[in-house]
Amino acid sequence: MRHCNNNWVDQMPIDLARLEELQIVRKIRETVRRWWGVELSFTDANGLVIDHGKGIIIPPQNRICTTCLGDVEGLRRCNKSIELAVARLNHGTQMLGPCHMGLNIIGTAIQFGGERLGSLFACGFLVEEKAEDARGRANEEVHELRLKVDAAAFDSVQRIEAREVPRLADLMDTTVEEIDAYQAAVAQRENRIRDLQDELGGRYRFADIIGKSEPMRRLYALLDKLVTSDVTVLIHGENGTGKELIARALHFNSPRRAKQFVAQNCSALNDQLLESELFGHVKGSFTGATRDKPGLFKVADGGTFFLDEVADMSPAMQVKLLRVLQEGTFVPVGGTKPEKVDARIIAASNKDLREAVLRREFREDLFYRLHVVALEVPPLRERIDDLPVLVEHFLDSWAKRTGRPRKRLHPELMAAFYDWSWPGNVRELENEIERLCVLSGDLELVPAELRAQRAQTKASGASAQLAALVQRGLATDLSTAVGALEKELIEAGLRETHGNKSKLAERLGVSRTTLIKKIRDYGIA
Repeated sequence: MRHCNNNWVDQMPIDLARLEELQIVRKIRETVRRWWGVELSFTDANGLVIDHGKGIIIPPQNRICTTCLGDVEGLRRCNKSIELAVARLNHGTQMLGPCHMGLNIIGTAIQFGGERLGSLFACGFLVEEKAEDARGRANEEVHELRLKVDAAAFDSVQRIEAREVPRLADLMDTTVEEIDAYQAAVAQRENRIRDLQDELGGRYRFADIIGKSEPMRRLYALLDKLVTSDVTVLIHGENGTGKELIARALHFNSPRRAKQFVAQNCSALNDQLLESELFGHVKGSFTGATRDKPGLFKVADGGTFFLDEVADMSPAMQVKLLRVLQEGTFVPVGGTKPEKVDARIIAASNKDLREAVLRREFREDLFYRLHVVALEVPPLRERIDDLPVLVEHFLDSWAKRTGRPRKRLHPELMAAFYDWSWPGNVRELENEIERLCVLSGDLELVPAELRAQRAQTKASGASAQLAALVQRGLATDLSTAVGALEKELIEAGLRETHGNKSKLAERLGVSRTTLIKKIRDYGIA
């Protein structure tokens, strides 16, 4: 065995070298070597010998080939002979004529899916009945290359009887058939892996929901259980967290996906307009009602109705919604006859409805009708691990939407993103990405100088608040200033978490008992 310095293996588009490790291939190679003293080898699709590409030379068992392959020019001519020979392959195992030394080459093509992957070949032998015809050519080549071999070297070349050649061809065909079967199994496995990746990718996205963090994994797990059910769902989350996307995911993965998905923001309209939008009206029921109009509940019949900001409904509208949930009927504005509706209700709020019930701002019976299953959508600051994948998604979306080259963010921008608390959540991030893409013009790399001022000053926010307290005369010494700042932080946190003390305690890094004590000490309502 010799080693050469060629680097062909780095250029091979398909790694056929691993085929040599297949048990059937090893067995057949050993059989051919034992019966005829011939070495089976592989080439790539271009006819380059794979063993040579790995720096390994295993010469046939004769002194002519051993000496020739040890010579630089001899090795080049040998490789060229094989390259030209296998280029002539069609179907099945074929005798491919003599090499540059006059010795025989036999080969068969390895194909898969209509693509030539390479070939299996053997060389450095003679067919017994035609052996003497090659002696003259071998001697000429030895003389031209000035190889140091004696006249008896030609007699060391392995002879194979003509009647044995078909047997060798059969073994080579069997080897290729096994390789085909192996390639088919590999392709099937890779297709299965791709299918699983697509399935997992769809689960992580769940429609247009992006995220792989632990809070999102828990959310996906719950969504998986809800998509096949008609149960009423209450989604709680801050503004910009994607509550409507969650509702759409539940609808478009449910048995109701062929029907309408209807969304209505309950805080966008006054009572009269909201009632007309939800339940419709009959002609003449109020000024401007010139014709009958079906309400959104009617439009959503058989589908899903998403009611956003349901906490902002007036008590009168809450009663009407409760009737739909209890009886499955509603009466249009100005109408007298109840109409039936079959729609799945998904409600959402950025407020804590349980607290609203305690404050008597929301009906308790309606709350329990809506709160069959509750989904908590985590704010971006609690799923900060999703920041990179969200940024990549919004950069891709911007490029596709505008037809412009995709941009990249400067590392300092990403660092600033991690420092920011994102009170506007994913919606704020999406708007920030669009702002950066627009302001960066034709630059592929969005420069750090374009980062928002808020992200730059966030780290020094506490000291700025302390200074502001002193300037406003609310603090004259450090201890008073810290206390005043602590009170403001707790008050702001209670507003942001809608009075959820457990969540605020976790955010501030204190126990719930400590937080309640401070709330009591500072007299915070």
